[in-house]
Amino acid sequence: MASFETGAKVHTATFSGIETTDFEADMVIVGAGAAGAAIARECAGAPFSVLILESGVEAENEAHAALNTVESVGDPRSPAQIAKRQAFHGAQAAFWRHEQQPFGVRCRVLGGSTAAWAGKSAAFDPIDFAERPWAAHTGWPFGRQELEPFLDRAGEHLNLGPHCYGSDFWARYPGGEPAPRFPQDRLTPFFWQFARSRIDPLDVMRVGPELARLSAPNVRLLTDATVTEVLTDETGHKARGVRIASLSGKRGEVRAKIVVLAASGIENPRLLLASRAVHATGLGNAYDHVGRFLMDHPSARIAHFRQADIAKVQRRFGFFGLTDGGRTHMYMHGLALSPALQEREGLLNCAMYVMAENAPDDPWPALKRLLKGKWRTAPADLWAVMKSPGLFFTGLGMAILQSPRTPEPLKALIVNTAIAINPNFVAQEFMSRGLPHKIVGLNIDAISEQAPDPNSRITLGETVDPFGVPRARIDWRLQPEAAHSLRRLALLIQEEFPKAGLPAPVLEPWVESGRLEDAVIIDMAHTLGATRMADRPERGVVDPQCQVFGVEGLYVAGGSVFPTSGHANPTLMITALAVRLADHLKARMSLTMEQAA
Repeated sequence: MASFETGAKVHTATFSGIETTDFEADMVIVGAGAAGAAIARECAGAPFSVLILESGVEAENEAHAALNTVESVGDPRSPAQIAKRQAFHGAQAAFWRHEQQPFGVRCRVLGGSTAAWAGKSAAFDPIDFAERPWAAHTGWPFGRQELEPFLDRAGEHLNLGPHCYGSDFWARYPGGEPAPRFPQDRLTPFFWQFARSRIDPLDVMRVGPELARLSAPNVRLLTDATVTEVLTDETGHKARGVRIASLSGKRGEVRAKIVVLAASGIENPRLLLASRAVHATGLGNAYDHVGRFLMDHPSARIAHFRQADIAKVQRRFGFFGLTDGGRTHMYMHGLALSPALQEREGLLNCAMYVMAENAPDDPWPALKRLLKGKWRTAPADLWAVMKSPGLFFTGLGMAILQSPRTPEPLKALIVNTAIAINPNFVAQEFMSRGLPHKIVGLNIDAISEQAPDPNSRITLGETVDPFGVPRARIDWRLQPEAAHSLRRLALLIQEEFPKAGLPAPVLEPWVESGRLEDAVIIDMAHTLGATRMADRPERGVVDPQCQVFGVEGLYVAGGSVFPTSGHANPTLMITALAVRLADHLKARMSLTMEQAA
C-alpha cells in the first residue's frame, strides 16, 4: 500500500502518472471542491493522514468534463429554458455543455465548481431551518444558531468580510440605511458578498489553487482519480474505503477508516446508489431516500427598468463597500420577502437583485477577448474598444490599480490618462471600485427556495460512464409554489418602490398576466438535497453529524445534505457545515487513536 510522503506542502500526484494502484489513509475525502477542501484544510497538521481524491486534474479539459454527463427527464425542458441556461451557465463555465449537463453545472477540476462560480455568498435565514406548516418536508434537525460558531471560520476559507446579510448590514454601513425605508413586515434588506481570491486580487475565490498551496504534510492529493464505488465490510454497515479509476484505464483501491463523500450534489447520491456490492439498493437507502428531495434555486426575470431610471435604481441597489480590518468587502443589495409575510401568505423564501444589461459593443469584454487571442471577433472588438476610450481606459486602470504588482509610476499614468479622457466618469467608477461597463438596461432577477419534493430526485440511468458506472438520471421537478412566490415578490416591489421614492419597475409579461406557466425558470446550478440530513433514518440519508445512517465511518459533505434550500447561494453554508463536520471527524479520530493506544 502507498503511504504518505512528508513535505512542507500538500503532496500532489496524478493517479495515471504513478505506478501505485493501492493507497491507505486514515481519512479519504472524495472531491476537492469547496466542501472537500474545507475539511482538508481544517485537518491540516492533525495527527492522522488524509487523502483527497479529485476526479479531474489541475486544469479543466474536455475528457474529464464529459464525465459530468447526466440523463435528464425533468425540468428544465422548454426551448426558452434551454436557451436561457445556455446563455447564463455557458458564460461562466468554459467546459460546460447543456447537451452533457441538461441539469446543473459541475466542473471536473481541482477546486470543483468554484472554477466557474461568481463568488456570491450569503448565509441562510433562521426561517430556512424551521419546520413550516405551509411547506411540506421542511425543517432541519437543528436551528441556525447551531451553525453560528462556524460561519466566521467558513468566511476565512472563502476570504469573506463580516457576516451581515440583512438589516444588520446597515448598522455597520457608514450613514446607515437610506431613507425612505421599505416596510419590514413585507420586504427586508438582503445582501450578498463576494468571495475573493487571495492569489489573484482581480478574481473570485478559486478553491483549487488555494488548496494546492496548503502547508500540510499529513495531507495528500491524488488527481485523475474518479471514485467508482464505496467499499464496506461484508455486512454493509461499516465503510472501509473506495475504488478508483483514471481515464487512462488504471484501477485501484483506497483503504481508509473514514470516507467522506464531497463529490457534488449529483455525485454524492449517485455514488451511494451505485455502491451495490452488499445492498442491492445502495448505501444508506434502507428507506428509499437516497436521491430524493432534489432541489435547486428556481430563478426567473420578474421585471426591468426604463432607461431613464437606471442610474437612480443602481444607487440604491448596486454594490456597497464595507471596510473591516483594513480591507474593503463588496456587498450587493437586494430585497427578500419578510418571514412574517411568508407565514401570512404561505410563501417560499425568495429575494430579488438588479442585473445590469451590457451593450453588445461593451468594450471591456471585447478587450478581454482580444487579450485571450480570440481573433474571430477581433474587428468588431477593436471597433468597440476604439468607440469607448473612456470606458476602456477606466476599466484597464481599475484592473491594474487593484494589482499589488503594478509599479506606482504606471498606476499614476493610468489615472492621469483616464482623468484626462473623462474625469466625471472616472470619479464615479473608481469610488464604486468596480469594472466599468456600457450599460443599456437594468433588470430585476429573483431567486427562490424550492419546497422539498420526494418525487424530485436522482436515480441511476440506463447509460454508463467510461468506468461502467450508471450515469445519474435527473428528474428535477418545478412546483408552482416557487413561481407564485416570485410573482408575489414582483408585485410587492412594483407597489413599494414608488413609496420609497424609486421608479416603479416594468413587470415581465408572465408576472403581469399571472400566467405562471409562462415564466422562464432555470436552475442556478445550486444542486441540493438528494442526501438530506434528518434526525432519524426514516426521514433522511445522513444524521445531524452528516454520517450516513447505517454505515459507520461514511460521511457526506456538501449541499446534498441540506433538508431545505433557502434562497441564498449555498457555498458559505456548505463550507460552514464542512467546518463543523471536520471538528466532528477530528474528535472522532482523536478518540480512536486514544483507544488504540
